Amino acid sequence: MPAYKYTLKDGKTTLWRAKFYVIDWTGARKQICKRGFKTQREAKEYERLYLDQQNNTSDILFSSLVENYMEDMSHRLKPTTMENKQFIINGKLLPYFGKLRVCDIDTIKIRKWQNELISYRDEDGKPFSQTYLKTVNNQLSALMNYAVSHYRLSQNPCKAAGSMGRSNAEEMNIWTQEQYERFSSTIQKSSVKLAFDVLFYTGMRSGELLALTPADILPSKRIDINKSYAKVKGEELFLEPKTPKAKRCISIPGFLYKDIQAYVAKLYGIEKGDRIFYFTKSALDKEIKRIAGKAGLPPIRVHDLRHSHASMLINLGFSALEIADRLGHESVKTTLDTYSHLYPDKDQQLADRLDQFRLSDSGEKETP
Repeated sequence: MPAYKYTLKDGKTTLWRAKFYVIDWTGARKQICKRGFKTQREAKEYERLYLDQQNNTSDILFSSLVENYMEDMSHRLKPTTMENKQFIINGKLLPYFGKLRVCDIDTIKIRKWQNELISYRDEDGKPFSQTYLKTVNNQLSALMNYAVSHYRLSQNPCKAAGSMGRSNAEEMNIWTQEQYERFSSTIQKSSVKLAFDVLFYTGMRSGELLALTPADILPSKRIDINKSYAKVKGEELFLEPKTPKAKRCISIPGFLYKDIQAYVAKLYGIEKGDRIFYFTKSALDKEIKRIAGKAGLPPIRVHDLRHSHASMLINLGFSALEIADRLGHESVKTTLDTYSHLYPDKDQQLADRLDQFRLSDSGEKETP
C-alpha cells in the first residue's frame, strides 16, 4: 500500500498522496490517485477503505457497505429520501457499526444497539418516539438486506433480532374542525393562513402545497397535484409525486377556491408557473407550533393536518376508497392501515345494521 510525499509550490508544505490500481466492474484496470493528505497514515487509510469498498463479500466493513449502498440508491431514490437516509445512518448507525465487518454484526450486537436507543432520554427526560425507533431499525434492516442481495451475507440478522418501535398510526395527533378554525382565526398573516387552510381542507402533503402554481388551480374548483417541492443542500427541486397515485386532481370547497384566487390576484407579477407559497417546511413547522400555543391548542405537526383532514372525512361518512383517492394513497390498504384506529365504532355499527336487516327480513320486532 504505497503512499508518496510531494511538496506544494510554496516549497515548504509537504503532503502525501495515495496512488494505486483497481479492477473496476467492467474488468478494466484503473488508476486511483488522491492528494492532500497531511500524513502517510491518512493516505494509506484512504487506500485501505477504497479497496474495501471494492470487496463484494460480507467481509466488507459496514462503513464501506454504506458508501456503496448510498451511491447505488442515489440513482434510484429521490434526493429528499437520500438526505433522510444519510441523516439516520450518520447519527444512529455508523457510530455503532461503522468499524465492524458486516459478517460480524449478529443478533446480539443488534439487540444491544436497539436497547441503547430504546433507553435513551434527552435532557428533558424524553425518549425517542416510537415512529423514529421504527424508522431507524428499518434503515439498518434495509442495509443488511442489501448485503444479503449483493455481498453474500447468508441472512439478515435484523429479522432474528426483532424490531423496535411502532407504526405512526398510533401516534398521530388530530385537530377537529372546530379546533382548526380556532387556530386559523388566530393567524394574522394572509399567506400563512391560506397555506394552512389549504393543508387542512385538502389533506395534501406540505411538499405538494409548496409546489403549487396558479396553473394548478383549475376553474372547475379543483387542484391539480402533479409535483412536490423540496430543498436539498440549498438546491430547490421540483420532484415527481411520492407515488403514481399521488398525482391526482381533487375538488376543493368554494370558499377555499375563492380565497386562493383572491390571494393570487394580489401577488404582483406572478406567472402561471410561479410558486404561490414561498415558505420552507421548517418555517411551517415553527408557525404551527407558535400559533397553536397562542390559540391554546395542543401542538401538532404540519403533517398531522393531513391526518386531521382524513379524520374529518371519516366522520362525514366517506369510504376508505374515496379517502385513498383524495389523499393519493397507493392503495386502500394504506388508508385502512393508517386510519383503522379512527373507526372505533364502525364494527358496532355493522353489527347493528345486521340486526336491523335480520329483523326486517324475518318480520320480527325487536324486543325492548
